Amino acid sequence: MTIRDIRLFGDPVLTTRAEEVTEFDHGLSVLIDDMLETMDAAGGVGLAANQVGVTRRVFVFDCSDDGGSRGHIVNPVWEPIGKDIQDGPEGCLSIPDITEDVVRFEKVKVSGQDRDGNPISMEASGLMARCIQHESDHLDGILFLRRLEPAARRRAMAEIRVAPWFAQ
Repeated sequence: MTIRDIRLFGDPVLTTRAEEVTEFDHGLSVLIDDMLETMDAAGGVGLAANQVGVTRRVFVFDCSDDGGSRGHIVNPVWEPIGKDIQDGPEGCLSIPDITEDVVRFEKVKVSGQDRDGNPISMEASGLMARCIQHESDHLDGILFLRRLEPAARRRAMAEIRVAPWFAQ
């Protein structure tokens, strides 16, 4: 397994919609294992493939500390369960040190496939539901900044512009 470089805000791959996975081969398994190791090394709870420069529809997650689970989903599709929402802090490994409150659905159902192409599905709430929505957004080329209220977005962008990691 390899720890891969995480792409940072400003990299065009982060705003590119990832393509459906059609080949469930050894390369996909290596990607998933590398993504899990990269996420762990970075201290994240989720990581989408385009965050490591790969435009394939797969993300990994580890919400086990919060009652969720650890794993991966290939070609995820989610839908809300009910209309309850959660409004809470959200950050992103591709936008270091920036955290803002984001409104997300409280409960979701996600379906997709595992690394071997077998169908999987689960219902999630809380942090796990937030993670599913956040990482699915990544696969659609949407950063959490687009989900912020205007004042919060301005504040986050001001922080990004002076961040040492941001390539001016």
